[in-house]
Amino acid sequence: MTPIKLLRLGDPGAEVPCVLDGAGTVYDLRPLTADIDGTFLADDGVGRARAALDAGTLPMLSRAADRRVGAPIARPAAVICIGQNYAAHAAETGDPAPSTPIVFFKHPNTVVGPYDDLIIPPGAEKVDWEVELGVVIGRRARYLGSPAEALEHVAGFVVSDDVSERAFQLEKSLGQWSKGKSFESFNPLGPWLVPADQVDHQRLRLWSTVNGEPRQDSTTADMVYTVAELVYQLSHFLVLEPGDLLNTGTPQGVALSGRLPYLREGDVLEMGIEGLGTQRQPLVAAREEVLQ
Repeated sequence: MTPIKLLRLGDPGAEVPCVLDGAGTVYDLRPLTADIDGTFLADDGVGRARAALDAGTLPMLSRAADRRVGAPIARPAAVICIGQNYAAHAAETGDPAPSTPIVFFKHPNTVVGPYDDLIIPPGAEKVDWEVELGVVIGRRARYLGSPAEALEHVAGFVVSDDVSERAFQLEKSLGQWSKGKSFESFNPLGPWLVPADQVDHQRLRLWSTVNGEPRQDSTTADMVYTVAELVYQLSHFLVLEPGDLLNTGTPQGVALSGRLPYLREGDVLEMGIEGLGTQRQPLVAAREEVLQ
């Protein structure tokens, strides 16, 4: 099995689909697909990308190192999120581990590149970080028979930052968490989509820092509900489509704990997951011209 990573390089809205080989060379995927999206993934996109790479039929992408790194999947139709899926994180917020998965949604246009600016919305005072294992669906999942079937429907894994504004999420929402989750830039994603068959996904270290100071440091082995269990259970409440993004919860070490300051303009947030890469986002205020 040839190890690969899928990524998208270029300006927002004009990203080029690419594949990265084990030697670090970037190849252009446009001979196979216009983008890395649900249609591509559902049509055995990962397998076809590997085969084309092995056959030597993909051209190298020129100036790859000079291009912006976009989210590794095109805008998903749905961003589905799981709350309090690490027991220690639930405890730091004052709640017990959930007896059933907590589900909420982010607007798909929150998804941005892993190094793009993180924009602080007007009036926000409680912007928080959440490093999460992101799951990208590769096959439609509908009323699955068991968790054992679930991983067959996963295309791959990715670093995801479920950014939250806690006042809007908890104090101004009447329980509707999405109010604090759906601001522009509130889901940095990437840098790569790593195929599921290359990842021991329940044994990955994940971490975050703010201005170089440690925040989160845990492992996906501490999840309350595994990826397989989440995909299985979700398939009985909604139909998961190829290209959908599932954020699987964050470990302890967030500002909501009361032990750490919230993010401010000028801060630099970094995070990563073992084998899936790292992100870096500067915190900036929403520009005045955007508000008009």
